Amino acid sequence: MTTRAEFFSRISAEMAKTRGLFPARTAPRPADPRAVAGTIRRELAERWPAALERFRREFERVGGVFYRVAAFADVPQVVAGIAREREVRRLVAWDARALGGDLLPALEARGLDPVAMPPGEVSAEERARLRRVVADAELGLTGADLAIAETGTLVLRSGAGRPRSTSLLPPCHIAVFDRAALVESLGQAGVVLELWHREEPPGTGGAVNFITGPSRTADIELTLTRGVHGPKEVHAIFVEAPLHG
Repeated sequence: MTTRAEFFSRISAEMAKTRGLFPARTAPRPADPRAVAGTIRRELAERWPAALERFRREFERVGGVFYRVAAFADVPQVVAGIAREREVRRLVAWDARALGGDLLPALEARGLDPVAMPPGEVSAEERARLRRVVADAELGLTGADLAIAETGTLVLRSGAGRPRSTSLLPPCHIAVFDRAALVESLGQAGVVLELWHREEPPGTGGAVNFITGPSRTADIELTLTRGVHGPKEVHAIFVEAPLHG
């Protein structure tokens, strides 16, 4: 049986392994977020390869699995490979317009059993049914509104056709994104959030999830367990060709 002294000694030993707090400061809210976001995009037009490499490095550091494909049509092959390795078939996905295109026929052709979320409002009865479908799914396929290189973080907004449950309930989450989602830092992400807040229509982004690797939960002794409050695995597929337009 662990004594009180041994218990607190173990906690102290684990806390001693941390590197301490990082320096932080409050970023001012931009007066014209559209102009600032435009500057960020112009700069990233040249720097995006370095930003993508940093995202990959940080994403893998927190336990994510990264893939790079040439076109959206290549995504089903990667998803099917993930499913095959885990011997699973049930998949839920964002609506095609939110995801970047309709992948269901290609996924079905590869032996998966995919269900897409409806693009608009549904009845309470249908909503309850979809919750059960998502809860039973083994894979959740989404897009990503931002990919933050500094921390390897995926940012997802909820909304019509893109319920947050798709990325939270299945044990394996797969996110698809392109160059337009890349930002270099949390500061740049904050500018985009401010732009969304000012310009997106009501009902968009009722919840904004920042996903940095698989779900992790620590007890009082700082013992980490994956998958208690979210997916055990997070995969990111970068598509070189633009997903929209």
